[in-house]
Order: sequence, then structure tokens, then C-alpha cells
Amino acid sequence: MTVQPNMLFVNLAVKDLDKSIEFFTALGFKFNPQFANEDATCMIINEGAFLMLLTEKFFQGFTKKKNC
Repeated sequence: MTVQPNMLFVNLAVKDLDKSIEFFTALGFKFNPQFANEDATCMIINEGAFLMLLTEKFFQGFTKKKNC
């Protein structure tokens, strides 16, 4: 996958990454394994929009604010 300037990636903290993947897969969403590891996965919304599901601990590395 080539990242294009008109692409949108949104980060979302989740409590349980595996359960979140299972939930969104059941809704019909696909994931890009190129951007996945034990702390994150990339859910494909459409060809230009992606939702990054991040474990809460990993997400915390992107902000100084406390997770709710």
C-alpha cells in the first residue's frame, strides 16, 4: 500500500485489541496486516480512510493527555 496525500488515518484507543478486531470483522470490515502488530491494527474504512485501533498503552504514546 502506498500512502497518498489524500489518505486519512484516525487513531482510536481500545481496551482489548483482539476483541475489537473480532467485533469489527463481524461487521464486515477488513484489516491491513501491513500496519498491524500486538499493539495496533489498521481497519480499512474505504480506499482513503483508515481507523487505527491501538491498545490503550500504545495509544498513550501519542498524547500527553490521560485516556478517559
